[in-house]
Amino acid sequence: MIKGRLHSIETLGTLDGPGLRTVFFMQGCNMKCLYCHNRDSWSLNGGREFSLDELISTVISYREYYGEEGGVTFSGGEPLLQADFLIDVVKELKAMYIHTAIDTSGSLFNEKTRKLFGLADLIILDIKHARKNEYKSVCSYPGEMAFANLAFLQESNKKYWVRQVIVDGYTDDERQVEELKNLLQFGKTGRSDSPCNSDYPEKSVNKPERIELLPYHAMGKEKWLTCGMAYPLTGMEPPSTGRMRLLESIIQR
Repeated sequence: MIKGRLHSIETLGTLDGPGLRTVFFMQGCNMKCLYCHNRDSWSLNGGREFSLDELISTVISYREYYGEEGGVTFSGGEPLLQADFLIDVVKELKAMYIHTAIDTSGSLFNEKTRKLFGLADLIILDIKHARKNEYKSVCSYPGEMAFANLAFLQESNKKYWVRQVIVDGYTDDERQVEELKNLLQFGKTGRSDSPCNSDYPEKSVNKPERIELLPYHAMGKEKWLTCGMAYPLTGMEPPSTGRMRLLESIIQR
């Protein structure tokens, strides 16, 4: 039987999906974001091995806390790197009527990831940048796969959320946030009155239930240093409350 590799487990999490949740942070990531707060999650050989039965046993021990809205979230690292294992896990949890969410950067797009998305109750997709040609400014991975996953969700009836980390000088400009909003509302062609998409019509897409702009923080810096790596964003300050309110107002209007 396939086994998974886990970086860590958060019990009674409240930020990674609705209600109270058990969050399994999967080991392994191919994104290598500048602001990664789990630098020790990158290696596919790190963490610890976990069987399906062990994982289900952990879920059962916290099940009484989930209530009607809570459940289990698989985050990372990048959970899509362990799609085979998670397909088996999610099938088991669905049979137990436990809500499941996949929190991913969408770095892979293939038959297995589509199958996993189809099984899970909620997808939380992290879009690093609204512009493909600037995607690698915040991570080492091109944005094609993330945009392919987004298009897949937009063409489905799947419930999903979208998140983006706001970093000064990378994603904090108003135009980028406006483009993200257009991308999520109207698909790859954008809004018909957008200067860069004026030749394309609007199209109907399945929109995200929630769009979250998350302010950058440096809480992962120590993990970079522990891993013997220089922190790429040393000296970077979080965006101000006023700046975040302004960008959030663009999403909301």
